[in-house]
Amino acid sequence: MSAEALQRAVEVMDRLRSPGGCPWDAAQTHQSLAKYLIEETYETLEAIETGDMALLREELGDLLLQVLFHARLAEELPAGQRFSIDDVAGDLVDKLVHRHPHVFADVTVSGVDELNENWERLKMAEKGRTSIVEGVPMGQPALALAAKLVSRAGRAEVDVAVEGDGIGERLLDVVRDAVAAGVDPELALRETARAYRDGLRDAETR
Repeated sequence: MSAEALQRAVEVMDRLRSPGGCPWDAAQTHQSLAKYLIEETYETLEAIETGDMALLREELGDLLLQVLFHARLAEELPAGQRFSIDDVAGDLVDKLVHRHPHVFADVTVSGVDELNENWERLKMAEKGRTSIVEGVPMGQPALALAAKLVSRAGRAEVDVAVEGDGIGERLLDVVRDAVAAGVDPELALRETARAYRDGLRDAETR
């Protein structure tokens, strides 16, 4: 995207939010927009899964709208809390440069595994984390959550046994197997579920 196009998107968002703009946009808050961020994320994921590039382009725009909207709302916060889309972009640039010393500095890495290790190490140092589970968002889907925790445990070379109704443990074992095989269990199950859905549709027409 050109700088001009992005600036135009910011200006449109400002107009929608300003007095005399759109009443619906003017009434929104970070909290009221949260559900749309979730919806747009899953719609983007579906576009990726189906390989629909035209739809992916549209959904990425909808995700960008969410970023612009939340940044615009943040500009209205009291001094000391407020930030702008420029601050968001600046923070992102700083983070990318810092976490890619093999690109922007003189660090040499042996491969992707070492890159991942360096990324996690730098992230923990940046955020002052003392536990491998800090920063894992608990609100994500259960399979993705379990996979993230298993991956973190593997990197730290620690693990624990858990107890429950038996089903949860069996699912966690499947997640462990998937992570060990380099498979994202969330995406794998979504792909299988889509195939199952298509099969059900075919069965209904027979």
